[in-house]
Amino acid sequence: MKLSHARLMIAVAMSCLVTVATLSTAGFNGGGGGNRVGGVSIDPAGVVRTATVDENQELVNLLRNEVGVAQGDLASAADRRMVSLAGLQRAIEQSRQSGGRLPAEIRYLAGLTGIDYVFVDKDNNDIVISGPAEPWTISETGSIVGKESGAAILQLEDLVVALRNVENARQASISCSIESTPEGRKRFMALQNRMRLRPGQNPAVFEAAMKEALGPQVIKLTGIPATSRYACTMVAADYQMKRLAMALVDSPVRELPSYLQMARNGSHAGNRNPRWWMACDYDSLTRNEEGTVWKLTGQGIKTKTEQDVIAEDGSTSSEASDKLAQKWADSMTEHFTDLASKMPIFGELQNLMDLTVVSTLIVQENLEHHAGLDLAVLRDQETLAPQMFEAPQKIAPECSFIKGRSGWVVTASGGVSVDAFPVVHDQKVDAELDGQLVAAKSDAWWWNDAR
Repeated sequence: MKLSHARLMIAVAMSCLVTVATLSTAGFNGGGGGNRVGGVSIDPAGVVRTATVDENQELVNLLRNEVGVAQGDLASAADRRMVSLAGLQRAIEQSRQSGGRLPAEIRYLAGLTGIDYVFVDKDNNDIVISGPAEPWTISETGSIVGKESGAAILQLEDLVVALRNVENARQASISCSIESTPEGRKRFMALQNRMRLRPGQNPAVFEAAMKEALGPQVIKLTGIPATSRYACTMVAADYQMKRLAMALVDSPVRELPSYLQMARNGSHAGNRNPRWWMACDYDSLTRNEEGTVWKLTGQGIKTKTEQDVIAEDGSTSSEASDKLAQKWADSMTEHFTDLASKMPIFGELQNLMDLTVVSTLIVQENLEHHAGLDLAVLRDQETLAPQMFEAPQKIAPECSFIKGRSGWVVTASGGVSVDAFPVVHDQKVDAELDGQLVAAKSDAWWWNDAR
């Protein structure tokens, strides 16, 4: 029979991208991991592949030698930990002057797992961020996570990159996508029209030809340096979302089955492919009248979807999503927090959203001027030079098939969008926030607030 209702499920075998967590006084330098980042190897041509089990374990062993253990009060969780950006800069400068590596408490922002508040402390010329915090540990994939919840820990390196690229993001929004090429789609459509299946035959027999026709998928990044940990995290989260949707990896959340499982009894046109992407999405950003207290609420991420319509020449156009694709997107959004605790790469992406919104708020609202604080240390490339990874550029296709009521179901594409400007623009005034104002502590760059 003709493979008329099949659409190829394309994925890229790349698991969570996480930083090789070694920093020196001159910046953020790799600790011997080379071009490997948690679960992925990137060659000099920008081609990524899944790291082997041994390579993953080697990375975890490396991190065990590099990641310091939380000491003192940092060894306990806190509902509300305050981090002074003025104090953080002083701590970074002192560490550099001493000639030692930046300690783990600085690299991991005192164990913050998210940001709920931003305070402008005019009396002490400071900007203070706060949120829940935990002592940190290393997950089996190499992510730095909280010991109690498994939530990803915020990292100084991501804050630095987010702050330095606010203006770049204004010109070209921060985004990532992994896409097949028009030429590849055209070759695949031609192959599909030639393919015939005998009764009961699985289209997996054509998998090698399908992969060859499609060729490598292309990674597109905007608004952020392609060699940064920030960019690699976006690519990894995008890819892991596709792997979940296409049943290339088992979902760790029972309530979130793959799209492939959902779609097996639906009807599907051969030239329509669902596309999903994760976008910056908060419930609200509120402030007091004076603009000295800001509160960020919501999980920060929403999964969205639409359909790509593929023409014979390989070009695509977009139309509204189908019901099943929307159902899968809604389910991923609903269960995102649980998913992020089990697959830390999604928590890492969530942290990027928080840090990008806070960085955009600082720049857009000129908070440095209002606080009388210059974040020169965080912006200085010499003081803090982010790690440079090989820029991920392309990924080999992978296929997944499932027999449905109307034929063989396939595919997905998508991306990540981190547009913080609408969040900052849509702020509202909440007079009750006046009572939340806190003053910095002169003897520490972080502290726990009991309120």
